[in-house]
Amino acid sequence: MDMDDIAPPPRKSEALVALAAEDLDRLSAAEIALRIAALEAELARTKARAGAAATMRAAAENLFKR
Repeated sequence: MDMDDIAPPPRKSEALVALAAEDLDRLSAAEIALRIAALEAELARTKARAGAAATMRAAAENLFKR
């Protein structure tokens, strides 16, 4: 196995670490609902970006197979 094939594990962003460490006990039910809505929107945005990246990668792989 080539050393280039070994990638370091992905690092969590500082924002993600801070988000996961936040104390949820201090939030009201309304604040939790807003947080969930914001997280769901971010999840949708992230999934869309992952899909676009997969499409771009497949196109590049197809281009270089020729």
